[in-house]
Amino acid sequence: MAARRPLRDSEFRYGGRPIEPLQTLDPSGRVIYVGSFSKTLLATLRLGFLVAPGSLVGAVRSAKYLADWHTSLPVQAALADFIDQGLFARHLRRMRAVYQQRHQLIVEALDDRFADQLKPVPSAAGLHVAATTPNLTHEELQAVLGRASAAGVALQPLSMFDVGPPGQPGVVLGYGAIATADIAEGLDRLRRCFDG
Repeated sequence: MAARRPLRDSEFRYGGRPIEPLQTLDPSGRVIYVGSFSKTLLATLRLGFLVAPGSLVGAVRSAKYLADWHTSLPVQAALADFIDQGLFARHLRRMRAVYQQRHQLIVEALDDRFADQLKPVPSAAGLHVAATTPNLTHEELQAVLGRASAAGVALQPLSMFDVGPPGQPGVVLGYGAIATADIAEGLDRLRRCFDG
């Protein structure tokens, strides 16, 4: 497969200039770039990639041989062909537009219909929107999350991602696995959960 420039910052970035990967700033070949296709294609493919300096290719091949005999060669070959034909880049462009639309729908709804309850955390990449709940305690938010779960709306509390003492209460709204057409209904249900 031809050498390619590594993907930068996030394949699903909706604004601003992407952060240059450390590898592009490394003239001495000391950076190894590791990633996966879990978010860009399908998590069940269980395929990742590694971009290593030429001086490490032999060592990387040996390590792969010793550590992993289970990766399907036909799946790897099919994915390599998919990339070489430009189909992966086309898929990323199409999905970036889809995810940007979902992101924008959620942010606009939060700003409009949830302004009294949820304050979106600014973001320009990814497959989720985080929002704080400045008027709720962690306990009150847990009650809202319970009602949301019962209404079929899956949310994660921001506290799941705390590494220290609990920060400001909030939620994470993922949109990678929900159809764009279903977002409005989910937000309607969520609004009712905040209303009690």
